[in-house]
Amino acid sequence: MMQRWTLSTLIIFLLFSTNTLATTLKIATVAPEGSFWTTEMRKAAETIAAKTSGRVKIKIYPGGVMGNERSVLRKIRIGQLHGGMFTGGGLEDVSPNLRLYSLPLFFSSYDEADYIRRTFDPELKERLAQDGFISFGLAEGGFGMFMGNDPIHGVKDLRGKKVWVPEGDRVYYSAMKALGLSPVPLPITDVLTGLQTGLVDIVATSPIGALVFQWQTRVKYIATTPLTYIIGIFAIDQRAFKKLSADDQKIVREVIEPLFVNFDKQNRLDNQAALKTLIDQGMVTIDQSKEEITELRTLTHGAIEELSQNGFFDRELWLQMENDLHTYRKQHGG
Repeated sequence: MMQRWTLSTLIIFLLFSTNTLATTLKIATVAPEGSFWTTEMRKAAETIAAKTSGRVKIKIYPGGVMGNERSVLRKIRIGQLHGGMFTGGGLEDVSPNLRLYSLPLFFSSYDEADYIRRTFDPELKERLAQDGFISFGLAEGGFGMFMGNDPIHGVKDLRGKKVWVPEGDRVYYSAMKALGLSPVPLPITDVLTGLQTGLVDIVATSPIGALVFQWQTRVKYIATTPLTYIIGIFAIDQRAFKKLSADDQKIVREVIEPLFVNFDKQNRLDNQAALKTLIDQGMVTIDQSKEEITELRTLTHGAIEELSQNGFFDRELWLQMENDLHTYRKQHGG
């Protein structure tokens, strides 16, 4: 009888212990509920929970309910959250080199972005790991383009206009100042209100971003020149991730990494479709001249050069990217 009682107690103890080993990773994003990202991540969370027998659960906080990217980072540092979906600029305080792809007027086309990313994606992921975060891949968010209620050609159309800049993005702020714009830092969740009240005249976002956040209802013109290459990074605090067993870490990677390859491809298709939708809804496209683009690029490059000198990101890494891009353009007549 004693042996049976001891065996039963042991089984109950083991079951209880196994249950306490379950880990819930709390992830925040500004992407709204029902968006492609949140829908696919919820499916991935179900798959991970099933494959780990409930040991690893992922809880998604969508729609900016946990605040902007800086707020999410603060909550990760104190353990309230464990990760998030960020833009390169959103992780500027943690791993500033992630924002290199998004430097204003850095890329002229998707082909250029693809070429540079093949070489530098692994480098940026490694640097992010050194800065304390695990990444499962980078996902293209499309090209941000100037949108406003007046035609946007060259510098003369920008001077004095109020442009939204993501709160805390010092590089983008400086670049917009260099163009003669008046930057208005706001969290992304406040931009629509800013457009409605006249606090903001111009935004720069991808076509799909304009539709998702409904900014297209407040602007009439879109300058089709690629202004900034938007990149998304799903990053989890290394401390939280390393609490998972090696087997469970492998499962999480095996589920999420292919998902980001799919995000990367699907987002480009979605942005192409979104641009057509914006035009069909009446938004007028502005094709800037070569001279206008050159003037914009010259001014922003000067601001970026100064920031690199002041250590806002790794100057040598930036120069490597610029050199590779120059080589690519020579080979392809760019």
